Amino acid sequence: MTDSAKTIGALLDRYSLEELPKKSPRHQVERRRALRNLKAVFGDAPLDWIRPQNVYQYVESRKATRIAAHRAVDALSHAFTKAVEWGLIDRHPFKGEVRLEGEAPRVRYVEDWELIEVLALPSKRKQGSVLMLQAYIRLKLLTGLARSDLLRLNPAEAFKEDGIHVTRHKTAGKTGKSTIYEWNDDLRAAVATATAVRPARVDHLLFCTRVGECYIDPVKETASGWDSMWQRFMIRVMEETTLTARFTEHDLRAKCASDAESLDHARALLSHVDSRVTDRIYRRKPERVKPGKIGFE
Repeated sequence: MTDSAKTIGALLDRYSLEELPKKSPRHQVERRRALRNLKAVFGDAPLDWIRPQNVYQYVESRKATRIAAHRAVDALSHAFTKAVEWGLIDRHPFKGEVRLEGEAPRVRYVEDWELIEVLALPSKRKQGSVLMLQAYIRLKLLTGLARSDLLRLNPAEAFKEDGIHVTRHKTAGKTGKSTIYEWNDDLRAAVATATAVRPARVDHLLFCTRVGECYIDPVKETASGWDSMWQRFMIRVMEETTLTARFTEHDLRAKCASDAESLDHARALLSHVDSRVTDRIYRRKPERVKPGKIGFE
């Protein structure tokens, strides 16, 4: 692809060739899907044709798959950002002018009593699924780590004298910033339990399959086996406890953030750069405030 590209389709081809390899395998799959759809709709249009209203019309035409449509718009916007960088156009045609209505943040807050019941659920084996998931839940509550980081956690590399050193997989190629979760009695106990209930004796993973492999597919970056195990666990939870609603792994991250002593502590636990994300998405407890004063009486 040369700099003489004149159509949106040609731009998307160059973007796919030069920019997609920089992304993770999972995001490459998602973005290629988005680019195929965008090319089918806008491919023959000149680069200088698109306007904000065309983007809104595209999203409106895909109401049944709104989230996918929003991700496609993100891809299109980034492609036009690169078009400016590559000298194909002088300015981005819709940056800052398209504001898509997102989904309302999830509000499920997992109560302490719910976790007490979940962590007391009896296991039918001394190692494996139930005990491993319970150990996983404890670690997630203590650290707020995302699934992709917990399931990749390598004790030989991450466990140091001062704590657990983690560079988030999601941002490793961008910021490379690491977080150290300092040891305390609860964290040491959670790690010891997770180690004891592993279904295979391996040194490079804290959580692993029965054959000692990582649950995350290195190409697709999915964890289908883990997802299936979590769903079976949730079925037992709903059948054998007094919980009336399921919770997700993201809900556990949200509980970690919600129970943190301050917004900044919550942001640090979740390794967020912007505390506004932490506050809007993950801090789910009602804010407690003292009433004001009537100063004239």
